[in-house]
Amino acid sequence: MSLLILGLVLFLGVHSVRIVADGWRTRMRGRLGEGGWKGLYSLASLVGLGLVIWGYGLARQDPMVLWVPPIAMRHAASLLTLVSFILLVAAYVPRNAFKARLHHPMVLAVKVWALAHLLSNGNLADVLLFGGFLLWAVLDFRAARQRDRVQGTRYASGTLAGTAIAVVLGLVAWAAFAFWGHALLIGVSPMGR
Repeated sequence: MSLLILGLVLFLGVHSVRIVADGWRTRMRGRLGEGGWKGLYSLASLVGLGLVIWGYGLARQDPMVLWVPPIAMRHAASLLTLVSFILLVAAYVPRNAFKARLHHPMVLAVKVWALAHLLSNGNLADVLLFGGFLLWAVLDFRAARQRDRVQGTRYASGTLAGTAIAVVLGLVAWAAFAFWGHALLIGVSPMGR
């Protein structure tokens, strides 16, 4: 469990610098240069992610069950992850209604993804992993919205075409991951196959 916790602290800590120390981040980017900062940030993120994956894998071998979620939560998780994939895709599709209205759909995708997995998993490692990501996403979304207000950020209005593309691509990505990718990468088939 200690590797999972260390990985979460490193990965989410790196991704929280802008939340808790935006001025320091700006100074470091100035001192290291854009490439130096991105390289250091990427390296620390990859090490943290590697520790999260390794630690979570070890924790799954000897799970500490806190509760057993009802079967209905698996169905709720499937629906929520569909929403999460659409929001994730919306972060990259120009001029869609999700980005126009919500401004930070990727962070919202992480929120919904983490909540879905908290609802459908009851082991201590799951609570640490998905609870950590949910807490980070809540704080990051709040900080991003505050930065938008301070900077007067405006987002392009959404179009029907941009929104439809985000929905269709999100649905296709979700289906591919739910029916194939999750079992391949995680070792668990969320669709019970």
